[in-house]
Parts: sequence; structure tokens; C-alpha cells
Amino acid sequence: MSTTASRPTPRATTAPGSPPPSPPRALPAPLHALRRAAPALLAYLAVRGTGLALLTVWAHRRGHGVWPILATQWDADWYLGIADHGYARELGTAPSANNLAFFPLYPILIKAVAAVTPGTRASTGLAIAVIASVVAAWGVFAVGDRLYGRRVGVLLAVLWAALPVGLVQWMGYTEPLFTALAAWSLYAVLTGRLLTAAWLATLAGLTRPTGVAVAAAVTVAALLALRRRFSPRALAAAAIAPLGWCGYVGWVGLRLGRWDGYFAVQRLWHNELDGGRETLRLMRQLLARDSTPELFLVMVTLTLVASVVLFGLSVADRQPAVLLVFTAVLLAIVLGSGGVYFPRARFLLPAFPLLLPVALHLSRASRRYRTLALATAVVGSAYFGAYMALVWPAAP
Repeated sequence: MSTTASRPTPRATTAPGSPPPSPPRALPAPLHALRRAAPALLAYLAVRGTGLALLTVWAHRRGHGVWPILATQWDADWYLGIADHGYARELGTAPSANNLAFFPLYPILIKAVAAVTPGTRASTGLAIAVIASVVAAWGVFAVGDRLYGRRVGVLLAVLWAALPVGLVQWMGYTEPLFTALAAWSLYAVLTGRLLTAAWLATLAGLTRPTGVAVAAAVTVAALLALRRRFSPRALAAAAIAPLGWCGYVGWVGLRLGRWDGYFAVQRLWHNELDGGRETLRLMRQLLARDSTPELFLVMVTLTLVASVVLFGLSVADRQPAVLLVFTAVLLAIVLGSGGVYFPRARFLLPAFPLLLPVALHLSRASRRYRTLALATAVVGSAYFGAYMALVWPAAP
């Protein structure tokens, strides 16, 4: 007779007459999801905190304050002006001067939240951006976790935090809010919640011009679902997803009294699609003809080239169609524009699915290689963020 068969069963330790102990209660779904994402969020905060620390030291040595850099300069000033005074009523003729080029959700949030909280609208706008960046990092993790597991999700969030222009995630810009809406919209598609994805796409379409990329991705996903099986929810999702972007573009047309009002505003800002001719011209100029190119512009150029390569790898990896459509439309807009060149790396900040091939590669690499690669990315991001804010003379 085996010894294991005769081993006595442990007795309960409760007192006589007391009820049996209840089984451990499962965490509510949101708390469980937050607990699963906690390593990614803590890593995200550590990466961005490193960048903020270097910026603070560098700014102090140059006699600059950090808060104005983050909360009130360049695009942040435009959004604060919209929150304070509203939108222009006429097209005008001055280049780069009509605030109708800026989409409304972020300034609306600034105005609404500032009305019920202490502090200035600038501090409110910065707080919204920082909170949105954490929500975005959670969404980025969720997409990676859903597709390839927790380790890839954490790495994806860290890589997104460590992009060269990652400092923008903690500035009074729309990229954090837009990335949060885009990431959770894409996640909703991946988990089969098309209506949720469509409403988030509508909000993304009210946040940035590139919201059309989220709308296109969700619409394509809904149409593919309809192709497999007719569903009223999928049909409704396909119709709802573009409402935000189309609604704002239509409103600008009505406000200016011309059907092409929004596009006329974009022409004043020199943001017209030219099929990528201006992008290629500037790349050749920077990489082949300019003997002393600006470091920031070199970084922008390398980011654009890397994004194209990463998109090819994403296609080879057979990413879900919703991710490929989102990044393809975003790349087409950024690379195909004849507008200003220097913000292009920032415009690609929401294109986090392009980082999935890198996250997958790192997840399979040795710990030493992975640590070295991530440390290099974090240090590089901190340096470029401070350089962008303190040395580069134009907008990020």
C-alpha cells in the first residue's frame, strides 16, 4: 500500500459551529485588467519619468522653466486659445493662422474640466494629456497582450513610451488623447465589440485630422464582419465610425459658408496631399545634399524610414486587418502630405502597432540583449525629448 494513499487529509481549522470559509472572491473585471496591466503602466511611468527628469535638469541649466515648455508652447497655445475664445468665423488669407485646422475634442475637454476644477486651463490641459497618456499606454498594452501575451504587451508599452518624440505624450498636445482613443478602439475590434470601437473612433475623429485612420480601420473591420455574417451591430458600426471626422469637417464647411471650408483651411497651413513628392525631396536633401543637417530633422527622417520598414514587417507578420488599415492610412497621410516636415515623427506617435514586430523580437531575445536595447531606447528618448524642447527652435 502506497504511503500517499494513507496520508491523512488536513482538517479544517474553523471553530466548531462556525460557517465554512468562503472561497476567495474574484476581482472585478476592470480591477483584474488593471492588475494585469500594472507592470506595463509602471514601466511606462518610469520611462516617461526618466525623460522628464533629464528635461528638468537640462532646462534648469539653461534657465528655463519646465511647466511652460510642456503646457503652453506651440500647439498647446492654439488649443488653449480655442478653449478661451472659440473658433474663427472667417477663412482669412494669413498662412498658418486659422485655428479651424485644430480639431475640437481636446479644447472642449480643457474648457469643461477647467470649469469645475481649480487651476488654470493650461494646467488642466497638461493634466488631461498626462492622464490620457497613461490610458493610452494601457490600451497599447492591451492590444499587445491580446495578440501575443503579457510580455509582448509590456514591451509594446515600453517601446511606445521610449519613442524619440515620446516627450509629447506629456505635453499639452492631442497625441496622448488620440492614441488612447485609437488604442482602445482597435482593442474593442479585436475583442469583437464593434459598436464600442465605432463610438471611440467617432471621438478619435473629433481629436485629430488623422482620426480618419481609426474610422477607416473600424469601418473595414465592420464590413469584413458583415461579409462573414449579416449583423445590424456591424452595419451600425460601419456607419458610426466616421461620424466624428466627417461631422467636424462638415461643420467647418458650414461655418465658412463653403463646402471645402476645412480643406481651404488646410491649404492655408500648406497641408495638402501631393503623393509624397515633397517628403521624398526633403529626405534626399537631408540625407544626400545637406552637409550639416539638423539633428532633429535627421531623427524625423530616420523615423519615417523605419516606419515604412516596420509596416512591411507588420504585413509579413500578418497582423489583424484592423491594425494594418489603421497604420496604412496613418502612414499614407503623414508621408503623402506636402506640408511642414519637422512634425512628421510626432504625427506617427499614435502608430503603435508598427512597434509590434520589435516587441515580438525582443520578447524572444535574451534578457541581456533585451535590457540593453530597452535601456538604449529610453536614454535616446530622454535625450531627444530634451533636445526637441530646448534646442530645436520650432514645434515638435
